[in-house]
Amino acid sequence: MRRYLWLMVICLAFLTGQGLAAGNAERGQEIAERWCAACHLVSPEQERASADVPTFMSIAQGSQGDLGWLEAFLADPHPVMPDMSLTRQEIQDLVAYFDSLRN
Repeated sequence: MRRYLWLMVICLAFLTGQGLAAGNAERGQEIAERWCAACHLVSPEQERASADVPTFMSIAQGSQGDLGWLEAFLADPHPVMPDMSLTRQEIQDLVAYFDSLRN
């Protein structure tokens, strides 16, 4: 029984590590341009956006330290935003893109 328990622990550790892969900022920018650019200014190259919503740059610059709050928000966005049903990896990619805007 202990052998199976250890096997399960190792498998879970491996799967969790794979599931929590670091985000890819380039893919995050692609997602932002596809889903978010209709309202938000998502990149310096974009010329038009809604005046009533914050730009991605202002969100990124206003985020002090950890962007964990953004992961939680994207998983369950506010009612005005559409529920895009983003995967965990897509959320990680978007967060990585926000992080790249802070540099």
